Amino acid sequence: MEGAAVRRVRAGAPQLPAWSSEVQNGTGEDRKRRMGPPGNGSCASRGRSPGLRESFLVPSILLYLLLHWLLVVLSLRQLLLLPSPGLFSAAKAREYLEHITGFGPRPVGSPANEILTVNYLLEQIKLIERDCSDAHKITVDVQRPTGSFSLDFLGGFTSYYDNITNIAVKLEPARGAEHAVLANCHFDSVANTPGASDDAVSCAVMLEVLHVLSRSSEPLTHAIIFLFNGAEENILQASHGFITQHPWAKIIRAFINLEAAGVGGKELVFQTGPENPWLVRAYASAAVHPFASVAAQEVFQSGIIPSDTDFRIYRDFGNIPGIDLAFIENGYIYHTKYDTPDRILTDSIQRAGDNILGVLKYLASSDELAHSSEYRHGNIVFFDVCGLFVLVYPARVGAVINSLIASAALLYLGKKYFKPRNGGVVHMNNLLYGIGVMLISWFSALVTVLLVAVFVSLTGHSLSWYTHFYVSVFLYGSAALAKLILVHTLAKKYYFVNLSEQYLGDLFFDVSLVAWWFILVVFVYNGLCSAYIFALWVAFPMLTKLGSQREFTEKGTSLKFALMYALGLFVPYLHMMYHVWAVFEMFTPILGRSGTEIPPDAVLAFLVAGCTILLTSYFINFIYLASNTKKTLLTLTSVSAITLLLVCTGFFFPYTSDSANPKPKRIFLQHTTRTFYGLDGNVLKKDSGIWINGFDYTLMSHITPHLPEITESIRAPCEDAPFCGFPWYFPVHFLIRKNWYLPAPEVPIKEHPELLMRSKEKMPWGTTRFKFEVKGPSHMTVYLRPHNGSSLTTWSLGDGIPVEGAGGDYFVFYSRGLQAPSWHFWIEVKGSGEHPEGMITVAIASHYFFGEDQKTPQLEELKPRFPKWSFPSSWVCTYDLFVF
Repeated sequence: MEGAAVRRVRAGAPQLPAWSSEVQNGTGEDRKRRMGPPGNGSCASRGRSPGLRESFLVPSILLYLLLHWLLVVLSLRQLLLLPSPGLFSAAKAREYLEHITGFGPRPVGSPANEILTVNYLLEQIKLIERDCSDAHKITVDVQRPTGSFSLDFLGGFTSYYDNITNIAVKLEPARGAEHAVLANCHFDSVANTPGASDDAVSCAVMLEVLHVLSRSSEPLTHAIIFLFNGAEENILQASHGFITQHPWAKIIRAFINLEAAGVGGKELVFQTGPENPWLVRAYASAAVHPFASVAAQEVFQSGIIPSDTDFRIYRDFGNIPGIDLAFIENGYIYHTKYDTPDRILTDSIQRAGDNILGVLKYLASSDELAHSSEYRHGNIVFFDVCGLFVLVYPARVGAVINSLIASAALLYLGKKYFKPRNGGVVHMNNLLYGIGVMLISWFSALVTVLLVAVFVSLTGHSLSWYTHFYVSVFLYGSAALAKLILVHTLAKKYYFVNLSEQYLGDLFFDVSLVAWWFILVVFVYNGLCSAYIFALWVAFPMLTKLGSQREFTEKGTSLKFALMYALGLFVPYLHMMYHVWAVFEMFTPILGRSGTEIPPDAVLAFLVAGCTILLTSYFINFIYLASNTKKTLLTLTSVSAITLLLVCTGFFFPYTSDSANPKPKRIFLQHTTRTFYGLDGNVLKKDSGIWINGFDYTLMSHITPHLPEITESIRAPCEDAPFCGFPWYFPVHFLIRKNWYLPAPEVPIKEHPELLMRSKEKMPWGTTRFKFEVKGPSHMTVYLRPHNGSSLTTWSLGDGIPVEGAGGDYFVFYSRGLQAPSWHFWIEVKGSGEHPEGMITVAIASHYFFGEDQKTPQLEELKPRFPKWSFPSSWVCTYDLFVF
């Protein structure tokens, strides 16, 4: 009878290694009891070991992940892992920074930007020029360009600039140079912020780099052009003026753009190219303290992050390759009054200076710069290893490596699951069932956390984790992990009931391997350089399993096996944690300014659940090796439930005014007067009020107790007018649909803007050309909406082709420097039917960002009433609508 039982087992499933001495040495009754039911083909059910103790397993895994997290934090917080070469002086750069920010906010057109900052920069450049060695010469040019261009960014818009300011400094060998590398920063800021990190610190770093290089007795091979541009915050205008109009632009072969999405920390290389792999190699060779990731580049260029930099202008309009760097830490105070010099660590400045100095010097001495066209083709895989060095290799090599790893994994799985004599078909069935369980657990975890996030949003407690990030881990991470464990526990108990723990542990390791193998194949197929991450998540676990298989086979989950397993997974887990940190460091602050339409809790819940799934994937098999999971499930569920209860009672307030680490709520206050004119020029409607926009999903719920007049009764209705009849500064109305309009007296501006139609001419090709003249402040926006039956065919802006914005309206952004003539432009409209000449609505909004016109008594009375944990940025606007 015993022999028959064994023969039946061997006929139905593969012969397994001796995982359990209990099976081999037990009685016939033991064996029969432990075998699966007839027909399930599972002689893999050869016996159950006692299993891992839950009290040991869970803390060990958590401690393992925490160790990786601490190593990542140590790497990121220790800004100078390697000693500084000592050439660049952070102290001197900080002096520059203090002086620039000392002029206060520097919006384009303001005396602070166009006079005080410009004069200071020119003075410092003149002092640097005096100390210049005989090996070099310095040429300074102040450019004030005028131009226009269109972008498809933020739904599409067109920009027009007039007499804005650029300071260009060319450092070249005494004999001259035919080629140059460009270093770019911008010294302007948004209104009401000192703009220390964005981007005064970069200009301070560039001044000191210029100082160091100019004093060197060793001549450069090529020129370096330092561009201090004065109009980046006006949607990248100054860089466009330089690269399309300045004569030096013709000799530029590459550029480095210095930006900020946060305040201090490490500066991340988040864009390179396009193509031109030699640039990344230059950074890898010359950067003293590297921080770079091709994954960050692919995320940014996917459009997930609603932002853009001067990098795009140089790439698209100059056809020049470059490197884009930005500070990413502490984005909570980016573009707020808290962006002050004291919040930028001296180590951050030193680190950035060492890197920029090294890379610029390397490029300016490189033969590849002069012949960059010969090295332009090909993408590249790059990533730093804990800030110590950068690994760089061609994308085609990466594709080969990734394909080999994918093939090796396929062979590894095939060797185990395609052995017909040993029941490979049954093993394949079990693998497919395991994949199904895994997918169910993933889907279940994501749905669970999204349901919790929706509930939190509906109860009005969004962003509870904004100041206390650990809340998101307790709320969403615990829920996701609990659901993952629950699904696998149920599968173990009710579906895989007749399979041994060892077999299931081995099976679900392969299930995780298959999952990441599949993602690797998808990434390789789509040509994504970040596929290397999933190659790590296939190669290292596979090698770990092969290396520890004998120990696992002979002794099960022994301490030695656990150590071998943990050490084998160390590299991919550390690297993944490095990227997980960057994801949350960038995205968490962004969710506090992502508008009123995107539920931030749903986004963060998805990210937290996704990271939970990723980081636990190769530990899920331990659920099947564990003796029990009840305490773990109870603990995780309790943590999530208690956190949810605390969140829904308002225990975790989203914002803080803590002087050391403020995380404010952003609010725009625009004191506005609106006038709507009819076709005959008569006023149809006129009103005034303070237009209030909150930039996050909580709207005004936390503000109302402090300002009870901001109620639902004053919600701003969307008028039947371009951009809802309100003076948008950027075309982001699709992100912010809920705003308020508090009645107030008419704005007391000295000079009201004017929109004058100078002529209307019927063109031979059947359109009507309208010529306009606009007079007003330094910042204006023009909105166009053709009426039914009419269309906007061409205009004098951009490249002549009108770029339609979101919602079908056209958005034109205008800015100017101190002195500029009236703005003249024309449009052509094609009509039909009732209006053969064409009919169009034209609205103009003016924005007063500085000077006496920026303030009104009503704004000055209202702003102090906002709580300290908010940042109300205020200015005066007008909105005038005409029909032609």
